[in-house]
Amino acid sequence: MVAVFAVIVIVVILGLVAATRSFKVVQQFEQGIIYRFGRVVPEIRGPGLHLIRPVGDRMQKVNMQIVAMAVPAQEGITRDNVSVRVDAVVYFRVVDPIKATVNVQNYMFAISQQAQTSLRSIIGQSEMDELLAEREKVNRELRRVIDEPTEGPWGIRVERVEIKDVSLPEGMKRSMSRQAEAERERRARIITADGEYQASKRLAAAANVMARDPAALQLRLLQTVVEVAGERNSTLVMPVPVELLRFFERMAPGPAPDGEPAGELEDIGDAEVAAAEAAITDAKVPELEESSIPPVPGVAGTAVPEVTGTAAPEVAGTAAPDVQQITAPDLARQDRS
Repeated sequence: MVAVFAVIVIVVILGLVAATRSFKVVQQFEQGIIYRFGRVVPEIRGPGLHLIRPVGDRMQKVNMQIVAMAVPAQEGITRDNVSVRVDAVVYFRVVDPIKATVNVQNYMFAISQQAQTSLRSIIGQSEMDELLAEREKVNRELRRVIDEPTEGPWGIRVERVEIKDVSLPEGMKRSMSRQAEAERERRARIITADGEYQASKRLAAAANVMARDPAALQLRLLQTVVEVAGERNSTLVMPVPVELLRFFERMAPGPAPDGEPAGELEDIGDAEVAAAEAAITDAKVPELEESSIPPVPGVAGTAVPEVTGTAAPEVAGTAAPDVQQITAPDLARQDRS
């Protein structure tokens, strides 16, 4: 009786083991590959409960989710001879579970090594500005380089590659900071100059309007006075009205015409000329010394008066000079001097 009970227990245990090996559950994100005596069964088992042979069959489950793998930072020299350190992240998934399990021993490690070598290659082919400013282009090229040898033979598709960080030398960082500062200074100066140019045009237009309408200029002057008075100053300066300045400008004499000497006396009228001639006629001629006799000036149409009591000495070998004819205006000028 005991032997029969032992046999029953052994059969139950074997049945449980066989049931455990025969029933397999595949998750929604997995696919199952059946190895029957070492050979792959072409039929791939999808998600759900599956019954396999307890003897000779073995199921291997392959994760079909997208895997995000961090690529260690790689050092390299760019095409423009700048030493950089770049790290990235690779997003990939298995599209053919049979190839991923049969053709490559460990596809996770294989993808990691392929990503590192491709990243170093891309660093050498790119320039520093491309790594910093054109990352989309670099990411597309890096994805193409990694995906080309993996999708066909390994059954793994690289969905996306992103460069996370680009580390530059300290000297290059300082140079880029100075360049950015100079660029910002240049833009600030251009904006300031443009603002001053536009303000000068507006001021010129306002001055033109005020010049055509004196009342507008006077109102602007009064507005300025109101603004100054509103600051609670103890002293208020009242400017001279603009109309008064224009009055003095109209009353000021104009400049002398071109070609006329500055300060020249105006012509004397007829009355002044007659008075000057009468003064010359009534004047007495002083006595001359015996040393020399200067030429006696005469007036046109009048006789030279004789000098009484004095004999004019003769000058040997010298002819008497001609009597110069003097006009009335010249006599008037001499009389004024």
